[in-house]
Order: sequence, then structure tokens, then C-alpha cells
Amino acid sequence: MPIAQLTVVPLGGATSSLSDTVAQVVRAIEKSGVKYQLTPMSTILEGPLPAIIKAVRAAHEAAFAAGAGRVSTTLTIDDRRDRPTSMEHKVKVVRAKMNKQ
Repeated sequence: MPIAQLTVVPLGGATSSLSDTVAQVVRAIEKSGVKYQLTPMSTILEGPLPAIIKAVRAAHEAAFAAGAGRVSTTLTIDDRRDRPTSMEHKVKVVRAKMNKQ
């Protein structure tokens, strides 16, 4: 199942604070039904690729709806098809390897 990293950056706002816009962006992702994990610098999405793309579009549009005049959106997709994986699994594997050292 694809895992994606999404960063939506509203540009040119009246303040340097982004949390109000980010909250609206995350609400749009939540409404999409795609599994997500909010991090301090981006949001991780997990689900079928068409659903991820739909969620990304909703998130991008939500930033404009929140008042942004310009939005920069970055999407990175990790689409592994040789075996199943998940957000949790990727973190678990790294933590296990850290514990071995």
C-alpha cells in the first residue's frame, strides 16, 4: 500500500503562523478517509494511490479556502509493491535496528 509524505505551505499570509491553515488542511485529509499521521513538519498518508491523490487535492484546495493566495504543495510517494508495508511497520523496523546497535 502506498505511503506518502505531504507538505502544504500557504504563502504570502498576513502572519507567520500557519497552524490555522494547517488545521483546515488536516481536516480535509481527515474527511477524505485516508489514514494519516500528522508530524511537526508534514503529514504522512497511507492508502490506495487514487485515494491519496484525492486527499492531496482536497488538502491543497483547503489551504486556498483558508485564505491563502498562493500554495506550495510537495508530495512524495513510496509505493512498494513487492510486499505489504505500513507507516507503523516502517517505524517499527527502524526502531528494532536501533535497538540492535
